Amino acid sequence: MTTARYIIVVLLVISLPPAVAWWFVIHPFVGFWRRVGKPITYTVMTVLFLGGVAGLFAMRDALVLADLGTNWLMVGVAAVLIIPAIWLAIARAQHLSFAILAGVPELDADGAGGKLLNEGIYAVIRHPRYMEIVLGTFAYAAFANYLGGYILALLTIPAVHSIVLLEEKELAARFGEQYEAYRASVPRYIPRDRE
Repeated sequence: MTTARYIIVVLLVISLPPAVAWWFVIHPFVGFWRRVGKPITYTVMTVLFLGGVAGLFAMRDALVLADLGTNWLMVGVAAVLIIPAIWLAIARAQHLSFAILAGVPELDADGAGGKLLNEGIYAVIRHPRYMEIVLGTFAYAAFANYLGGYILALLTIPAVHSIVLLEEKELAARFGEQYEAYRASVPRYIPRDRE
């Protein structure tokens, strides 16, 4: 169990920060990346991502911090949190293809790529993928039970919210009034009671 917990926390601290950073490089500079083109953008971003993973792996022990030990209560918390994360993953996968997930439509040179996702889970909340990430991160951190995992989980909340704000700005520019109407009728993270 100790080895499994360590592997989970290492995977978390080496992969999540570069994955989150990816969107802080893409969203604010999407016009630049559209001009550069998808092949160069994905080459540069992949090199940056892998470099980030390698760099964080080299200092993994400094990042995971204190091992708080195997705690079955926290394993239970992880199990409770992973269930809605998996449910969200399944629900959003029905509408969010890998190409959309990787940002291919938003990098179309004309800035008009893709279609607005507003069906299925996207008719209930606007950002199921990000809710999935936050819940999953807390689940992994609870299972691993390392201080570094908890710190990363807490930092994920403002980081993901910042990405959402950047993404919503890009979606509003890309889809205009259609996105504004969608934004007005569908909550960002937490479903509303339907009357």
